[in-house]
Amino acid sequence: MPKRIRILIAKPGLDGHDRGAKYVARALKDAGYEVIYTGIRQSPQAIAKTAVQEDVDFVGLSLLSGAHNELFPEVVRLIRENGGENIIVFGGGVIPDEDIPFLKEQGVEVVFTPGAPMQDIIAFIEANKERTAH
Repeated sequence: MPKRIRILIAKPGLDGHDRGAKYVARALKDAGYEVIYTGIRQSPQAIAKTAVQEDVDFVGLSLLSGAHNELFPEVVRLIRENGGENIIVFGGGVIPDEDIPFLKEQGVEVVFTPGAPMQDIIAFIEANKERTAH
């Protein structure tokens, strides 16, 4: 039986709005993935620790507060430092287009902005799941 893809959905920082993150988590679960949702106001350290401990394949970060240029790279750095070299990080939320190239340089593979179809997120996971083999 093939290994079930595990995805962590996390809300770093002080952003308390989680409707979108909960929607994505539910849709991914309905699509057959194993999904862990951390809840709101998580520190980068807590997200990275959970990602590594739970042996996830992907981490989806959601942020609406504007602190994505600080928090997303910090989560990626901490995941890598703690042994999560194969974990693929993607982001979503209210993120200006001009910030996306910087986030990609920092290790966020793709950023889904508001209104992105769930099928795009699922297609990204399906296209990259072989890279997470560990």
